[in-house]
Amino acid sequence: MEENENKVHITLAEAQKMVDEWIKTYGVRYFSELTNMAILTEEVGEVARIVARKYGDQSFKAGESDRNLADEICDVLWVLICLANQTGVNLEDAFRKNIEKKTQRDKTRHIYNSKL
Repeated sequence: MEENENKVHITLAEAQKMVDEWIKTYGVRYFSELTNMAILTEEVGEVARIVARKYGDQSFKAGESDRNLADEICDVLWVLICLANQTGVNLEDAFRKNIEKKTQRDKTRHIYNSKL
């Protein structure tokens, strides 16, 4: 972990290791990949619910608390990291390759998009 201005920065590799250590210490074992896929869908739905109510046209129901968007996004990230760990995906390598792919494919696509 790298410290900068009292903030701790965590690399993707460190995050993968932290999740793996947590699972092995407190979680006993990873849920199956299919179960984690279902959990991921559920967590994305929770993010969507907050965004729809906070930034979209829906409103929170009476008595419904304004849930923490950052926490819910981290729940999504947690499950994604679990899936990466289970399937042998190195997120740092995959992320770099994905950025390269997007840059190659889309380097002028958005610049010349009149809709933007």
